[in-house]
Amino acid sequence: MSEQVKHECGIALLRLLKPLDYYEQKYGNSLWGLNRMYLLMEKQHNRGQDGAGLACIKFDTPPGEKYINIAKSNSAKPIQDVFSEAFASDKFCGQLYLGHLRYGTFGRNEMENLHPFVRENNWKTRNLVLAGNFNLTNIDELLEKLISLGQHPVQISDTAIALEKIGKFLDREVEGLFKKYKEQGEDNRVITEKVANEINIADVLRSSCKKWDGGYVMAGLIGSGDAFVLRDENGIRPCYYYKNDEFVVVTSERPVIMTAFNTMIEDVEELLPGHAIIIRKNGEVSIECCKEPVQPPSKCSFERIYFSRGTDKEIYQERKNLGRFIFPQILKAIDGDLANTVISYIPNTASVAFQGLAEAFANQAKEEHIKQILSNKDNLTEEKLQEIFANHARREYIAVKDVKMRTFITQDEDRDDMVAHVYDVTYGQVREYVDNLVVIDDSIVRGTTLKQSIIRILDRLGPKKIVIASSAPQIRYPDCYGIDMSKLGDFAAFNAAIALLKECGQSKVIDDVYDKCKAQEHLPKEQIINYVREIYAPFAQEEISDKITQLLTPKGINASVQIIYQTIENLHRACPNNTGDWYFTGKYPTPGGNKVVNTAFINFYEGRKGRAY
Repeated sequence: MSEQVKHECGIALLRLLKPLDYYEQKYGNSLWGLNRMYLLMEKQHNRGQDGAGLACIKFDTPPGEKYINIAKSNSAKPIQDVFSEAFASDKFCGQLYLGHLRYGTFGRNEMENLHPFVRENNWKTRNLVLAGNFNLTNIDELLEKLISLGQHPVQISDTAIALEKIGKFLDREVEGLFKKYKEQGEDNRVITEKVANEINIADVLRSSCKKWDGGYVMAGLIGSGDAFVLRDENGIRPCYYYKNDEFVVVTSERPVIMTAFNTMIEDVEELLPGHAIIIRKNGEVSIECCKEPVQPPSKCSFERIYFSRGTDKEIYQERKNLGRFIFPQILKAIDGDLANTVISYIPNTASVAFQGLAEAFANQAKEEHIKQILSNKDNLTEEKLQEIFANHARREYIAVKDVKMRTFITQDEDRDDMVAHVYDVTYGQVREYVDNLVVIDDSIVRGTTLKQSIIRILDRLGPKKIVIASSAPQIRYPDCYGIDMSKLGDFAAFNAAIALLKECGQSKVIDDVYDKCKAQEHLPKEQIINYVREIYAPFAQEEISDKITQLLTPKGINASVQIIYQTIENLHRACPNNTGDWYFTGKYPTPGGNKVVNTAFINFYEGRKGRAY
């Protein structure tokens, strides 16, 4: 994205299945596990740069010795700081690790907001460490339930609530087992060992997540040495794992496992929606169904468009297809004029979609070359062939972000001027008033960077037309499952639809939608309908795109400007296995999504600036 949108988080769990001296003998490093954890987190740094945390559990420590150790950092280089601390201490030479990378979609980045969270207890089996990539939409309901049970949570956040929820059912499981063996007259120390061996982690998770509404990959460590990772029933958040006789590893992205452990793609498995991978202290590994999977799943398509690293084999091809599939719309926008078109991309994350787009341009040129050659086969000359082969688009590196630029000027008018210079452009590659300039972006959310910076700097090059192509469809609805897109008024597409309704004398639609949203404000989430979809219903996608173009084109631009978007149909063609598209279509996979969009519209209409969840 040419504009920053905070999103999701990353997790890494590693369980060493052999004694620690095994790794020192085989790999020549007593901190082999810690080294692997550093790789797993560094290779996922794209998933969180606001903070990092690491937990380590050491097995079979004597009473009085600390066996759970945590390191966290919210500095400018959190991963490096966390592992500098970890490598400097033998406290992090253990058998079980859990790492977390944070993008703060809600709340500030004080240390107390960083994962992993810990629920401490003198009983090893009641100690719980938790970290995850998730957002729950129904925190208010879950909080009320905990309060009704007599608990008093000290924080109101989905992480704190999830920690208490799992902790409550873990306590219940431990108490039940303890009571059973106590009644049989067993010694307390013997009971403790039996409890640790017999905890039914799958049942604890089933009871805990029963009422959860949201997208989540929840990773946990139990002080006695067990571990788990639980994925939501819609498969919204991604999760992959690999196991052999030496270790078990679970991460948010597949390529990091392949890189850190030199594995093949077919060896890394995806954790099924609604399932948990459970790793017992004795080394047993099982996959358990904890919540009935929804069919079809709603795996987040934004993972494929932007969030996950493009080094995954499938994601790389999907992003190329996104660029390839938007080509017909671009060809129409430039009136088929290949010879007078320059193609490029902004930002670097759009480079793979650009490869697909460039291939589509090349294939189009090849078709036209063949057609011209065949129609002129009787009188071909070298000069004619040169003319035919000159008919192709030119690929150029047009804009690059100045990463050292800081827009810290406080006055708004001065700050806007500074923002306009965040990107540097390559001069002399576009023929003034002759060439079309096509630039592909992976997605356009708010469009502020386009308006304040990108279109202005591209116009300096003197193209006759600027075409901005988004490889993602129009973002129309808030996300509530981990992406920081919660306010309708921030979306270029929503503002365009509102403007069109007012221009067409259909302002009553806006009022009617508000009345419908307000009427169901206090209904249970299961009864709420997404009436915000009616805002877009009167208009075709092209009409909204044209209005977006008008709203985002700054005054004084000499070139003709056109902004075009990927279609929903082509999105699903490109990413057939990740069909979650609620931010584009308003089709939320959980009832909590409808509640969030309902609240978001009420906030917009009433002029409130708060978040919808």
